[in-house]
Order: sequence, then structure tokens, then C-alpha cells
Amino acid sequence: MEFEVRHLRVLCAIADTGSLRRAARLLGVSQPALTTQLQRIERSVGAALFSRERTGCRPTLLGRAVLSRARPLVDGMSTLVEAALAEADAARSGGSRLRIGSTASRVIGGWLRRLRVRLPDADISLRVDVSARELLRTVAAGRLDVAFVHEVEGCPLTVPEGLCQRVLLEREPQFISLSRDHPAAAGPVVDLDDLAGDRWMVDPSVDGEWDGVRRVLGAAGLDPPVLHGDYLTAASLVVLGEAVAPCQPTSGPREDMAIRPLRGDPLAVRLLLVSRPGWDTAAVYEELEAAYREAAQRAAAYHQWLLRHRSPLVAALP
Repeated sequence: MEFEVRHLRVLCAIADTGSLRRAARLLGVSQPALTTQLQRIERSVGAALFSRERTGCRPTLLGRAVLSRARPLVDGMSTLVEAALAEADAARSGGSRLRIGSTASRVIGGWLRRLRVRLPDADISLRVDVSARELLRTVAAGRLDVAFVHEVEGCPLTVPEGLCQRVLLEREPQFISLSRDHPAAAGPVVDLDDLAGDRWMVDPSVDGEWDGVRRVLGAAGLDPPVLHGDYLTAASLVVLGEAVAPCQPTSGPREDMAIRPLRGDPLAVRLLLVSRPGWDTAAVYEELEAAYREAAQRAAAYHQWLLRHRSPLVAALP
């Protein structure tokens, strides 16, 4: 018997559900038919791929080895079909398609607005993910066309082979958010030593974030208590004076929160636009750059930082 993708789907379904009955329901076939199919596959291999137990089915050692190779093939075929259907839809509608990914950024809204004006006939979709690595993998798999990601300084990203990248900003400083009545908020710049007694809040699901903060704090000889959580929760704790947290310099002004640069800019990221091979990113990059400039202009502290550091962006800012 020659293996086909449908046979691999059977193995993956059994492994994922842990039961022939549940796998049959998932695949829309009868349990006897699925049992027969599995028996034929195992006879072809010459050994059992699953051990049948009273509580269900578990992959054998050989089964795990086969599954480790089967899953990428099944996923790849699903991606191929999805891409083909999307391309066919775009061709029928006479329009184009643009699938964008991004890590969280204040720039996304302006970027999308500009793209919709620049490409009025395009079907533009957006996926936001905390993980830059996951977005890069998705671009490499063909499920996204471009991704705007940040790379934490000292924690380089591995860009999959074949992808193209353009650097939007080589070094974007990360500012600090703190409560309005924090003593360090009285000045225009904050020293790390001024935050030695504070709890820091960091989102460990953001690639490189915790490692970057830990490296900077360690270099400064600081070991403050650290809370792990998402940045929406962090904002509520910062306002109450319960924590301080790194933030993007484009973060907008808030009446209940202070946003300040750190002296010496010890925390920083690199901003990248990554795309599929052969993808023309000229228009996408131009609108991203323009949206970033707009966001930088709205953030007064960051605008001043750019002026002081004579950033290339300053030429486009009034």
C-alpha cells in the first residue's frame, strides 16, 4: 500500500484524540472503517503504530517517530490548499490579497488605514501575535505575506531561510511606564537606580522580553522583584503604583500614567519587516514607515528623543 496524505491524517487524528471512536467522529467515518484503515497502515509498515488500551490509543515508539514526520506533511498540505483557495478567490474577485502579521505595536492602526487608502482593491487581513518567532514561521509557511516584528536587543531572532527582511529602525529605545505620583516621574528621564525598589512587570510570552530585561537589570547590579503577566494587566498595576513596566516609546500620553525614557537607553529593540520571497514590499514598507513617523510625532517624549539623537526619521518630522 502506498501512503497518501489521507493515511497520515488518520494517524494524526488518532494521536490527537487518543481514541479510535473520537478520531472516527472527527474524520467523519465509521469506527469499523477507521479500524480497518489503521490495520492496513500498520500491516504496510510491518509493526504497530498505536497500542490499544482500555483508556484509548497511545502511539508506540515507532508511532511517535512516524507522527513526527507525518505532521509537517499534513500541515504543509493544509497550507497549500488554503493558499490555493485564497488565490482562487482573489482571482475570481479580480482583486489582490495582503496578509499582514505583527507583534503588538502602536503603529498598526495607522499602517492599516494607510494601506487601505493605498491599496483600495486589496483584501487586507491582520494577525497580531506576541511571538515574533511564530509570525516568522507563519510567513515561511506561506500563511502570511509580510510580518512587522521586533527583535529584543541581545536576543536575536532566527529568520527562516529564504525570507526577505528590511530594517525599519535599527534601534528603538524602550521607555518605562510608571505611576504619575512615582518620584522618578518628576523628571524627563529616569535612572534605573530610581526603580531599584519597584516591582517590574514583564510579559514572558513576548520572545526575548524577559531575557532582555533580566540582562539589563543584571548589568546595572539590580535584582528587583519581577511579576509575569500581559501588558494590559501591567498597565492597571502601573497606574496603581504596584509595578513599573517597559513600554514602546510610541505609547500615547495618559493622564493616569507617566511614560519616560531610561537614561542611556539600556533597553532597545530592532524593528523588521519580513516578507515571503519574491514579494514586492515597496508599498507596504512605505506606508509602515509613514505610520511609524506619525506615531512618533504624537508621542512627545519620543519625538524629543529622536531629535536629540538625530534619527533618520527626524527629517520627515516637523
